[in-house]
Amino acid sequence: MEPDNAAAPVDATAEEALPDGLGSLATPADAAWFTTVVHEHSTALVRYFARRGPRQDAEDLTAEVFAIAWRRRDDVPRDAVLPWLYRTAGFTLANHRRKHLDITVDTVPESGTARVSDDPELSALFDAELRGALASVGERDRQILLLHAWEGLDGAELAEVLGISRSGADAALSRARARLRSAWRERLSF
Repeated sequence: MEPDNAAAPVDATAEEALPDGLGSLATPADAAWFTTVVHEHSTALVRYFARRGPRQDAEDLTAEVFAIAWRRRDDVPRDAVLPWLYRTAGFTLANHRRKHLDITVDTVPESGTARVSDDPELSALFDAELRGALASVGERDRQILLLHAWEGLDGAELAEVLGISRSGADAALSRARARLRSAWRERLSF
């Protein structure tokens, strides 16, 4: 007689969606959940990466996020999967960008500054004044504004991505909007 915690075999279709070599460790419920997550959210993640980095890396980065989601499937909140994936995608993209930068510690700026010319996300915005205003609000505010405007996140989803409370996310979005309005006014006053 097998112990109660023995993993049941996974059906072939669910096993195909799992990261290589992990199908035999999954329960049918894990495999079904993961398959659903991939089908529901893969397009959103590919678009997320395509807007923020080299398009040719978008699918590979998406696959990396799903591999992390599979490994950490017990940590993924079932009622907030997409925000969790976006948060993981942000960390994955930051790691990806660091891999391609050869800079010494002495040349790293103390505070985050947006590099307008190097950022496909900002380059996609056609208005130079808006790019300048977005660049002047700082990376965190820019991230919050773009997660809200482009990804459609607000409230609990934005809080989940940022790793803060709902009220903290609402306040951060409000402050980011106020800073953008102020930066916009400054640019237009000249």
